[in-house]
Amino acid sequence: MAVLALGIVYVVWGSTYLGMRVMVETMPPLLAAGVRFVLAGGIFWLALRLRGGAKSMRITRRELVGAGVIGTLLCLGGNGLICVAEQEVPSGLAALIVGSVPLWVVLWRTVTGDRVAPITLGGVAVVFAGLALVVLPGDRPGDAPLWGVLLVLLAASLWASGSFWSRRTPLPADTFLSTAWQLMLGGAACLVIGVAAGELGDVRPAEFSADSVIALAYLIFIGSIVAYTAYAWLLRNAPISMVATYALVNPLVAIFLGWVILSEEITPLMIAGAAGVLAAVAVVVREEAPEPATT
Repeated sequence: MAVLALGIVYVVWGSTYLGMRVMVETMPPLLAAGVRFVLAGGIFWLALRLRGGAKSMRITRRELVGAGVIGTLLCLGGNGLICVAEQEVPSGLAALIVGSVPLWVVLWRTVTGDRVAPITLGGVAVVFAGLALVVLPGDRPGDAPLWGVLLVLLAASLWASGSFWSRRTPLPADTFLSTAWQLMLGGAACLVIGVAAGELGDVRPAEFSADSVIALAYLIFIGSIVAYTAYAWLLRNAPISMVATYALVNPLVAIFLGWVILSEEITPLMIAGAAGVLAAVAVVVREEAPEPATT
């Protein structure tokens, strides 16, 4: 199960950066993200209700609040902000910056008193150096604006925060029910902020391209229902630092798809930064991996 779930998160979420980039070409980013998560969560909730009946859907007020907090951090903070940034930031570059998720997770572990191995801290330092090459002014691909890359970096920190605190927040014991509520409440937060930001004026269905509609459908059914479920399961059943290492594969998938499908630029500086980030994440993976089980 762990191998299957990690494989889904690695590959599917690597492709969602391309999907978001195409979606926001003709759709307002936060409202589109909100529709994505609310519909995905609603479909998921309905399927669970039909499968298990009303009794299986019970949730306490504390669990509902917890799902709202984690869903907002993950869906609005970690995903909605990326949609906003990808109006100007290439999908491959966005995925590379999200490679800083392990850095933020380790920082949270350090702040909360968890003992972190020196080699892991060294990997974090290398990740930071690699990201500096990409984020600082210079040879950024696609002339991505600084505000955009900083927004993606903020999104990565919020996603890592939601991932880290999900284990310390009261949530429904049923991982799938928890996922449904996180999607719905996080999507609702995206819709509220999107309306407050004035995105309603940008909703012009007649101008939605077929590519954007297909991308939204893919993000709802594959990127959200399938991959988010796998991620939520991993958060409860695998070491958090290992879960965060999907960032090792996601950038490679995203950069390749962005280059092949959207002809996104890959600069030497981006390659150097990517090499540093991915090498450091690989070190963290090896250090944080649990000992194999014995029989």
